[in-house]
Amino acid sequence: MLELLTVAIAPGLALFSYFYLRDQFAGEPSRLIFHCFLYGALLTFPILFVQYVFEAEHVFQNTFVKSVLFSSLLEEFFKWIVLLAAVFRHIDFEDPYDGILYGASLSLGFATVENILYLLEFGLGTAFVRAFLPVSSHALFGVVMGFYFGRAKFTGKRESKWRLATALFAASLLHMAYNASLYAYDNLLYGAVPFMLFLWWFGLRKVRQAHQLSVSHYHNNPPD
Repeated sequence: MLELLTVAIAPGLALFSYFYLRDQFAGEPSRLIFHCFLYGALLTFPILFVQYVFEAEHVFQNTFVKSVLFSSLLEEFFKWIVLLAAVFRHIDFEDPYDGILYGASLSLGFATVENILYLLEFGLGTAFVRAFLPVSSHALFGVVMGFYFGRAKFTGKRESKWRLATALFAASLLHMAYNASLYAYDNLLYGAVPFMLFLWWFGLRKVRQAHQLSVSHYHNNPPD
């Protein structure tokens, strides 16, 4: 049991450490980072409950709609709501790169609990594939959503609303595309793996852009 929990949790911690250590402005870790991870972990259960209810009531007859469109939008919407309600106006949200840290932490909290539940059911044989695909993809969806939250936080009010909407739209679209890559091809080498390479490229591009925005932010607003 301990081995399973270690294997299930390790990918999330490794990915978060990677994004955190890339933050050149990081001081002591904010408690909000830990809170975001907990929020994401707790989100797993209402999301699973909603999915179970829709499944039991046979709301969606089409597998593609259920597995690709609905599940993607549901998960990203819940994450977006939490970031908007609990993080966006928090005092510890200090620069654009913080959006990436909080978005990734929230998503990895969700992905870690989901990974634990999956490995408990199917065993350790799928651990490597899940670390590369579902856990990594959730982290990168969080990076993209957090990037636009970081843009929204430090911009004008009208543009802020547009950036917040983009955060939900971009993360949901990427999540749908990822699910579609799993749905369309039985062989991961033709679907999910090429899409994950693109997703890593896109996510790391947002990381670099967020760094540049944070440098500019601190140049224009030096700390006291």
